[in-house]
Amino acid sequence: MDSLPPIQIDLRSDTVTRPTPAMREAMSAAEVGDAVIDTDPTVDRLERKIARMLGKEAAVFMPSGTMTNQIAVRIHCKPGDEFLCEENCHIFNYEQGAFAQLSGVVARTIAGDHGVIDPDQLVGKARMGGDHTVHTRLLCLENTHNRAAGRVQPIDNVRKLCGWAHEHGMRTHLDGARLFNAVVAAGVAAEQWCQPFDTVSVCFSKGLGAPVGSALVGPAPMMEEARRHRKLFGGGMRQAGILAAGAIYALDHHLERLAEDHQLAQRLADGLARIPGIRLHGDVIESNMVIFHVNERFGAAQDVIQFLRRQQIGALAISTQAIRLVTHLDVSSSDCDAAISAIEQFSAQKRV
Repeated sequence: MDSLPPIQIDLRSDTVTRPTPAMREAMSAAEVGDAVIDTDPTVDRLERKIARMLGKEAAVFMPSGTMTNQIAVRIHCKPGDEFLCEENCHIFNYEQGAFAQLSGVVARTIAGDHGVIDPDQLVGKARMGGDHTVHTRLLCLENTHNRAAGRVQPIDNVRKLCGWAHEHGMRTHLDGARLFNAVVAAGVAAEQWCQPFDTVSVCFSKGLGAPVGSALVGPAPMMEEARRHRKLFGGGMRQAGILAAGAIYALDHHLERLAEDHQLAQRLADGLARIPGIRLHGDVIESNMVIFHVNERFGAAQDVIQFLRRQQIGALAISTQAIRLVTHLDVSSSDCDAAISAIEQFSAQKRV
């Protein structure tokens, strides 16, 4: 694989986006300070801006969504506490069990329907008393849902789930790494999505196209505590205004265009649906992700990945038979058509 030519069409993730020339210019011109010793004015502007957009009191800029998620778990739970989450969520599957390693917290997973938990599934799940059990302190949801092919959580369902948690004395956290994809897809304002949650994590370096960074938002006292834990986790950044400027530019210029990514994902899905040996995950494309399964008679996911790679197309295997494609601002309609054509070629060879 090392001798292959570089990837020209990269559908592995929306994290591969590169800053646009205008974003680079904004970053170059950013006013900076020391964000650990004192204040970086551009970081401060970003934190105020994202808190206002999500309807919360305050925000803390951090290097990654994993850090914002893990610090949220840490400020809501004590060692020996438990949080509830959907079994395929990012916090449980893709963060090395950091909640256990770093904060001594236990996760209890619930099997959702393509990433969506039914409120009835929470009945009896709150363990709050006695000396022999954990205390259930937190409910975590993910929107959009990565492993459910970018599924948008139904807003009424979110409100019911969070209402149940609060009624049982629990707090709520949203892993909103791709929250703005949900905003665009569902036509529901970011503030409405965030209202039921005590804290929200949002990422700037995925579909929004900034090079680095996420923010944790919530009540001001919690964010002061989060800032202290950020230092503990090694997330304090100095002249971070250069990075924050990219995020500000993304929020100002790249939100509405997320709809283009969703349209391209639908284009991919429509093309893939016609290919023998390929089965789409789910019935509807809701945001910028397409997951498809390769019939075992045609080979494994890695066989398709390698075939695509020889044609300078990048894709990501998420299981032995499943592949994820993600559209973003560096992907065009012709890129999608090229990927469809390549997968059709793979299928045709297997049908001979």
